[in-house]
Formats: sequence, C-alpha cells, structure tokens
Amino acid sequence: MIDRTDLSKIIASKGDNPLIISTVNLQSEEDSELELKLRELKFKQELRKDWILFIVRDVVIFPAAILFIFAVSGYSLFTQIYR
Repeated sequence: MIDRTDLSKIIASKGDNPLIISTVNLQSEEDSELELKLRELKFKQELRKDWILFIVRDVVIFPAAILFIFAVSGYSLFTQIYR
C-alpha cells in the first residue's frame, strides 16, 4: 500500500520557519460592519437599476413598439382598402 500523507502538512512543515495558518479574522468589527453596509448598498443600487431597466424596457418601449407596428399596419391596410 502507498503511504498517503496530507500535502498541506508537508508544505506547512517545510524549512526552518514552518508556515502558520491563522484562523483569526484580522478585520475589526467596525470594518466588517462597514463592509456589510457597503455590500447592502451595492445590492440595493443594483436592484434599483434592474427595476428602472425593467420599467423602461418592458413597460414603455415594448408596448410603444407594438402600438407603432399596429398603427403602421392599420394605416397600410386602410390605404389598401380605399384605393
């Protein structure tokens, strides 16, 4: 059988100064709160942008395009009937 060892243990123990992996969060609590608030603001901004694009595209532009197509086809049909 092949003796398998954890590669991370081998890497961590190489050399005179072994690699020390710290699990301590280096950010202060204030920094993490500010980062959370920044993420929330970015999310709200993206959501607002998505809603504005939805309203402009799906509520204004598409119905206007459909009405324009109906108006042009109605005018064309009207002129073909009364010629």
